[in-house]
Amino acid sequence: MKKTVHLILVAVMAIMTACEKEEMPIPALEVNYINLDGTWQLAEWRGAPLAEGAWLYIELDRKEHTFKIYDNISTMYPHLSTGTFELTNDWRVGDIISGAYDYGNGAWNYEYIVTDLYKESMTWTAKADAAEQQKLVRVDEVPAEIVEAVRLVE
Repeated sequence: MKKTVHLILVAVMAIMTACEKEEMPIPALEVNYINLDGTWQLAEWRGAPLAEGAWLYIELDRKEHTFKIYDNISTMYPHLSTGTFELTNDWRVGDIISGAYDYGNGAWNYEYIVTDLYKESMTWTAKADAAEQQKLVRVDEVPAEIVEAVRLVE
């Protein structure tokens, strides 16, 4: 009888210990061209969701270091911007993405510190303005109706 009680206590303690274990956090991915490759949608800007009807998609090509930005944020019409981007590392702040638009249209407004890079999301924070923060989520592709709308406008 004593042995049975002891076994039951051990079993109960094992179950309680298993229930108390915290889930291990998923480690962030390394910021590199391979992990950034693909299509991303802007989900939050400055800590808030985008206004209804507003959208921005960015396609990053790891091999060519090129981007395509489809957006309607700064204009009432769908717009496509293209250019090149690069990754650098600043030992003081971390991994940085910066870009330059094609056709001599200049550089991006900011260099962005890339943090919290996971398979499905990442955060960009402007190096010069911490309030300028963007959360991007991975999507399969830019919706066909947006690609078509941009094509019709151009």
